[in-house]
Amino acid sequence: MPEERPPALMVGNPGRLELIYGPAQRRQIHEHTRLLADPLSAPQLAERPQLLREVELIFSGWGAPKFHAELLDQAPNLRAVFYGAGSIRSLVTDAFWDRGIVITSSYRANAVPVAEFCLSQILYQLKNGHAIARDYRAHRARPGARDEMVHGGYGSRVGLISFGQIARLTRKLLRPIEVEVMVYCPFMTEDLAAEHDIVPATLEQVFAQCPVVSLHTPNLPETRGMIQAEHLRAIPAHGTFINTARGAVVDEPGMIEVLTERPDLTAVLDVTDPEPPAPDSPLWTLPNVVLTPHVAGSQGPECRRMGQYAVDEMKRFLRGQPLQHQITREQAKVLA
Repeated sequence: MPEERPPALMVGNPGRLELIYGPAQRRQIHEHTRLLADPLSAPQLAERPQLLREVELIFSGWGAPKFHAELLDQAPNLRAVFYGAGSIRSLVTDAFWDRGIVITSSYRANAVPVAEFCLSQILYQLKNGHAIARDYRAHRARPGARDEMVHGGYGSRVGLISFGQIARLTRKLLRPIEVEVMVYCPFMTEDLAAEHDIVPATLEQVFAQCPVVSLHTPNLPETRGMIQAEHLRAIPAHGTFINTARGAVVDEPGMIEVLTERPDLTAVLDVTDPEPPAPDSPLWTLPNVVLTPHVAGSQGPECRRMGQYAVDEMKRFLRGQPLQHQITREQAKVLA
């Protein structure tokens, strides 16, 4: 007889679940599990405790429930959560970890579009594209000092702050470009630097020597406000600061002060603190700030990649194979 399929649920924001788990991903879930219900929101799940008593596997994404002790007490058979998005910080609790439940994350899948976004902005800003386009529109003539405004993609330096999954993929995408990549990371080793062909540096060196600096630091208690005004003030003339990490890692008032003082600098900010900025924030009106509403991560069809990562992990789990994207309690403390 064929092996019985384990009971499963899909839980999260219904619209987002549909975006993450498309027809192909749902078909695979149906083939390997027995779905107990149509996709549910977290509040809907709380109203149906009988489903919790039976479920063994949960597929989720944005809008996932918080796995606190009260919920887990109602789910004695829960073995694994396959999270088709990035950070799991808002879902897990000590009670979750204490029960030994497996959780996987699709953060590596979400790293792909973020790194691609970073690559696009790094290359564009090595040409100082945002500033030159702004100047061209304002004066309706070629900028007189255009060559001085452009660092170019040959022999320039690009700085990466922290060296996690997104930064490493960004560095990989930069390999065909003839630039030197400097990295500040407190966990850097000689072997890691050699493997990725990077130049280890202090935080101060990266900002002072790189005309384009991209931030990839997770928002942790010890990293809040890590990037100060003096760091940004040290960026070479006509340089760029890119933030696709978290707004809280930057001293925002200090950044605004520097960008006001130095109109030659450009800040490309996909994240702020708060999001969106306050209605009266100067970030809305400073001409050298490029604001996007947290779009670097997976959007539209890109979300299906995250769903497929979750589905593939489910297959490995059921086959007893090593998981590729499992998050442990210790890893969860430092991941973005």
